[in-house]
Amino acid sequence: MARILANDGIAADAKVIMEKAGHVVVTEKVPMDQLAQALGGYDAIIVRSATQVRRDLIDACPNLQFIGRAGVGMDNIDVDYARSKGITVANTPGASSASVAELAVAHMFALVRFLHRSNSEMPGQGAAGFNALKKAYSEGKELKGKTLGVIGAGRIGMETMKLGVGLGMRVIATDTSPRDIRFSLDLHADNILGSVEARVPFVPKEELLAQSDFVSLHVPFTGSPVIGSQEIDLMKSGAVLINCARGGTVDETALIQALDSGKLAFAGIDVFEEEPSHNKALLAHPNTSVSPHIGGSTREAQDRIGTELAHTVVRFFSK
Repeated sequence: MARILANDGIAADAKVIMEKAGHVVVTEKVPMDQLAQALGGYDAIIVRSATQVRRDLIDACPNLQFIGRAGVGMDNIDVDYARSKGITVANTPGASSASVAELAVAHMFALVRFLHRSNSEMPGQGAAGFNALKKAYSEGKELKGKTLGVIGAGRIGMETMKLGVGLGMRVIATDTSPRDIRFSLDLHADNILGSVEARVPFVPKEELLAQSDFVSLHVPFTGSPVIGSQEIDLMKSGAVLINCARGGTVDETALIQALDSGKLAFAGIDVFEEEPSHNKALLAHPNTSVSPHIGGSTREAQDRIGTELAHTVVRFFSK
């Protein structure tokens, strides 16, 4: 029997899976300043993005055998150090991909049809105000026919490409390792059942920035921004930047300057340099659509994440 602390919560079904295997699962949140002391009584910890599992915490918990990340990125865990101590570290890289990709596209739709503004501006308007908003927001754009550049061709990036192709966008991609990108686009509807083969051209990052009407980031944070002032200078005037990847991958100061100047028309942001973000210039900017780091936070994704990780935990402790 293992004692498991799911410090950032976990889906109910996942908890049941682990408990049926004979393990004790605790889901009460332990504050970071108390975690080292509390974790001494556990064999495993499961976290999302909030809990930081760093060297000092690992060193303080000699009984720790397993660290699970309920999600994709593991930048809140000192993975190599944990593994050097003989601790198994696992995540769920594919479980939330569709949800994150859908949020990225949702921000695109919200921005080009001005939903981010009209939702807050319409309540309480009389006829004159209603008609003024109708006139102001009748200059939206379609996504169809526009060029979507995806930076990062991992699982989430691939799902974003699929959605772009399905919407009739021209999709291009870049990554640290050039490769041929091909996939099957599944079509499921009452009158359609089948799949089509799609190919996404791989281009250098500079070319992608210059060609894209929409740029969507799907990369880990490696210590410095992927998009800063130099990259923004390469982008089309009036382009749209979407970041549902990791905070810090976009230089927020450079982004605000680009939005203020009109170099970028819009930005959709789900992740921030600091969370919770207090960057009012970015959060309240009329040309941003913002969300509170909810890319993988759908019921379907959380169920998949929890179930996948629970089975990994059960397999690990059954050895």
